Amino acid sequence: MTVKEELQGYWGFVRKKLEDAKVKIWSVIEVTTPEATYQGILLPRSDMGDDTHLVLKLNTGYNIGIRITGDTIIKEIGYNPGFYAIPEIEIEFDAKKPKVFLIGTGGTVASRLDYRTGAVIPAFTPQELFSAVPELAEICNLRTKLLFEVFSEDMIPEYWIKIAETAAEEINSGVDGIIIPHGTDTMHFTSSALSFMLKDLPVPVVLVGSQRSSDRPSSDAAINLISATRVAAYSDIAEVVVCMHGSSSDDYNLIHRGTRVRKMHTSRRDAFRTIGDIPIGLVQNDEIKMIRNDYRKRNKNGKVKADTKLDPKVALVYTYPGMEADIINHLRDLEYHGIVLAGTGLGHCPKTIIESLKKIIEENIPVAMTSQCLYGFIGMNVYERGRDLLKIGVIPCKNMLPETAYVKLIYVLGHTKDMKEIYKQMTTNLSGEITTREPYNGYQILQGGLEKI
Repeated sequence: MTVKEELQGYWGFVRKKLEDAKVKIWSVIEVTTPEATYQGILLPRSDMGDDTHLVLKLNTGYNIGIRITGDTIIKEIGYNPGFYAIPEIEIEFDAKKPKVFLIGTGGTVASRLDYRTGAVIPAFTPQELFSAVPELAEICNLRTKLLFEVFSEDMIPEYWIKIAETAAEEINSGVDGIIIPHGTDTMHFTSSALSFMLKDLPVPVVLVGSQRSSDRPSSDAAINLISATRVAAYSDIAEVVVCMHGSSSDDYNLIHRGTRVRKMHTSRRDAFRTIGDIPIGLVQNDEIKMIRNDYRKRNKNGKVKADTKLDPKVALVYTYPGMEADIINHLRDLEYHGIVLAGTGLGHCPKTIIESLKKIIEENIPVAMTSQCLYGFIGMNVYERGRDLLKIGVIPCKNMLPETAYVKLIYVLGHTKDMKEIYKQMTTNLSGEITTREPYNGYQILQGGLEKI
């Protein structure tokens, strides 16, 4: 056991008290404070905790936090280590079932709570996953690979490249679909990146996550994973998609195009919505139902190419009242290669930054405009401010989402620095990121508005 594991999550004052008492995680300890004496198992905790509390699992089964002061006495009276393993179920290869490959990027795909210790036990290997989510064994032959373990907010373009290369290698070796468990906060960035990088996809690539962890009764993890696996194994889709809860209940999951999806709520289980369009399909009662038919179809003989040339030196900037030019100037001084603006309304920004935008565009630094409104097209010919921005060379990104435009500019700049070609590529639909028109019910259908249309 490493030093970090011995006192995982404890630091500063409380760590010094634990070290002085010669205890470690899973020690059975007695904690005496001026108010009371407690006995229980010392549990690991988040690294984000403070340095004045420890967490005990009491004999009653409850976890409590205890404030530690200079007068607190800590004494070890035993040791009861947590059992960090899930029983593995061996499943024989079934030639009749599709072959699915799971690419781990971090977080918990599925897990089981050890109620004795309070530990959440992660599952990752196929055998562990079949034990934690036995339904998967009925769907496919599953293989897995853990690429890296990062928080969603720490995802970077270099990781997108590794995911794309791994997915391409496995697809070209003959798998029927790819699943990519991913943290939800930036999943739509990664789905956009893979949509641009994976050329001529012959099978589905499905990103999936969970809004609520597997140790909670209301977790959506298992249902999301089962639905995503079914899409990867049996759908006729050959695109990058996101598969997540379609409602707050467990009645169906939606299949969203990777470049038109966005996380729209911090905690609801149906947080992901297709923006400015309707979802590709849904999974309900173990059945895949397609809502539309204008998607790329499977091609069992096709080969995918991972086009991973990127230029990450791009900034995504939201405009706001009172915005000063120093922000734009600073990005220029830092030698950023491109800027995506999430402008107001139809694609506007304060007049205070126009001159700075003009200067950086003259220096061959592209500036692309999207809308903070998310729904609807920008219309930079409607008002004078928009026409002024078009005149200095700001690129109108139609109804592209700000995050998608950011990822797309990273992709485009990886291939060209020619301003005319950048303009052409940014205003051309490459992977479903631009639609010709928005359906009148695009923000309602099966997405929290008219629930069962």
